[in-house]
Amino acid sequence: MSDEAPAKSYSYEQAGVSIAAGNALVKAIGPLAKSTARPGADAELGGFGGFFDPRAAGYKDPLLVAANDGVGTKVKLAIDFDRHDHIGIDLVAMCVNDLIVQGAEPLFFLDYFATGKLENGVATRVVAGIAEGCKISGCALIGGETAEMPGMYAAGDYDLAGFCVGAVERGEQLTGDKVAAGDVLLGLASSGVHSNGYSLVRRLAEDKGWKLDRPALFDQDVLLIDALIAPTRIYVKSLLPLVRSGRIHALAHITGGGLLENIPRVLPEGLRAHVDVDSWEQPRLMAFLQAQGNIEPAEMARTFNCGIGMVLAVSADEVAGVTEALEAAGETVHRIGEIREGQRGCTVTGSAAVWSARAAWEAGHDA
Repeated sequence: MSDEAPAKSYSYEQAGVSIAAGNALVKAIGPLAKSTARPGADAELGGFGGFFDPRAAGYKDPLLVAANDGVGTKVKLAIDFDRHDHIGIDLVAMCVNDLIVQGAEPLFFLDYFATGKLENGVATRVVAGIAEGCKISGCALIGGETAEMPGMYAAGDYDLAGFCVGAVERGEQLTGDKVAAGDVLLGLASSGVHSNGYSLVRRLAEDKGWKLDRPALFDQDVLLIDALIAPTRIYVKSLLPLVRSGRIHALAHITGGGLLENIPRVLPEGLRAHVDVDSWEQPRLMAFLQAQGNIEPAEMARTFNCGIGMVLAVSADEVAGVTEALEAAGETVHRIGEIREGQRGCTVTGSAAVWSARAAWEAGHDA
């Protein structure tokens, strides 16, 4: 008889992955997904895939449009300051706002949540935010993936990705081909930094020693962390009726690259956007960031949204009606510029707002 000890029996859980925790999470988030049900999808979880019926959603001859995105290093702020409840809204917003600029209605959404060790309390809060974003935008959360990967992430860390599919009736998609010289640019106010520029925000916070858990210098009624991490505004429901009416020639979602790089993406050759930054008031948060980082105006307009989260190109005779409809839908609308003949691109001019943000912030701080 051998005296050797029996070989050690290994298990997946001993390696750091809990199938039971994953199953518990699916059970916990099932009602969250169900709350996003809409015509075309029942939003039930548990299958290997999710079905969507475009005909049940009212489409006759739809083109499908897909978008995927993440939230970037804004996730790190959510982790470090226990702000997990709204980061899922950001995830949805980054995808659905990209769909509406194509003229597409978001139909269904899937998420990817990756972490080293699954903490169901945190994950449930994140998915609750995703479900809320889906309800705001009118799309169904029909599935996703939760990946528990020990050794890939530091304790408590996680990352997110989202995938969304939308539809637009054939011939109604926005491609920028309707944009013409003389069109007016309307800007819809952002809700804050949205989901771009956070590597710079976090670098400033570290180098300048910001106390993020204290009231913001520019707004004593709001903690600085809450001002920085406010969720990205979702513009879908306010824009969709106008898109379907044909009154919007083009839309630009102001994400990474800011005003300077995103507006030209929806312009045909031979047309140039001219944006006047004097035409809207620079938000104090943006002014604070510029002042703290001594950020050059061009860098500011390329890195941050500068208070404008979505830009519309509309004909001059539609400006009043489109503005009225958007304001009735809860948007803050600014007339920020126009389209002219010229090399495709964006020219940003003005003496106030972005250009004098330091003075604007200091004036607000002194007050």
